[in-house]
Amino acid sequence: MNIFPRLPGAVVALAAASASGPAIAGEGAFGWMSGDWYLTVGVTGMVAPSFEGSKEYMLSALPLVSLGKAGPEARFASRNDNISLGLIDDGDVRAGLVGKIIFGRDSEDEIEGLSDVDWGAEAGGFFEFYPTDWMRARAEVRQGIRSHSGVVADLAIDAFYDVTPGVRLSGGPRVSFATADFFDTYYGVNAQEAAASGLGEYDPGSGIESTGVGGAVTWKATDRVTASVFAEYARLMGPAADSTIVKELGSPDQVTVGLSTTYRFDFNL
Repeated sequence: MNIFPRLPGAVVALAAASASGPAIAGEGAFGWMSGDWYLTVGVTGMVAPSFEGSKEYMLSALPLVSLGKAGPEARFASRNDNISLGLIDDGDVRAGLVGKIIFGRDSEDEIEGLSDVDWGAEAGGFFEFYPTDWMRARAEVRQGIRSHSGVVADLAIDAFYDVTPGVRLSGGPRVSFATADFFDTYYGVNAQEAAASGLGEYDPGSGIESTGVGGAVTWKATDRVTASVFAEYARLMGPAADSTIVKELGSPDQVTVGLSTTYRFDFNL
């Protein structure tokens, strides 16, 4: 059992909501920062693969932190959403900046003989829209920083239904793509690593990483307290599934289940 462990390639769930829109320059004592803000803090506990493509699972606990400028309440938010700052928001369409924090991979504990993967981040943009009142489509494109030098694109569609005013069901398909530099970091095996680990050499290209589906049950206990139970299944595809790491040591089937709870603080600048 690992609490606050290394989660290779996993997102630390710091899902910051978007700003309500650009404020007038010089507004208030703090300029754009003036106005109503919120801070959401909480924790997520989950059982997930111990590294990208692993068949071994571990129990993890991760902090949840969300900071944003108050505005129109988002119709839907997913645990898969990464740190986001909305620059465009008209209710039906949102777009802006997005970031993701990534933990490293320690070869001594996870895949002996492979190079360690440094902790790092990904930064880029997101776009989302609501084709109906009960469905949201979202895309993120992010460039790796430090941990890898590739580009990753995540697409997700979620349908949601309020069973009661405080209980919501949601879920839908997911798909991820990446460039060769990303796959080389997490799934590649060079000659030196092959000799040290016993794995076959593998030099991946670009392509699809995974397809899958996810869902959640979210309970809004009070205006400030929210809890959810979630599950995700991803099937590794393309360069990921072809990796000798996955074929010889891991599994293409990746499952994550867990629960989370958060509390929101409101404040004014």
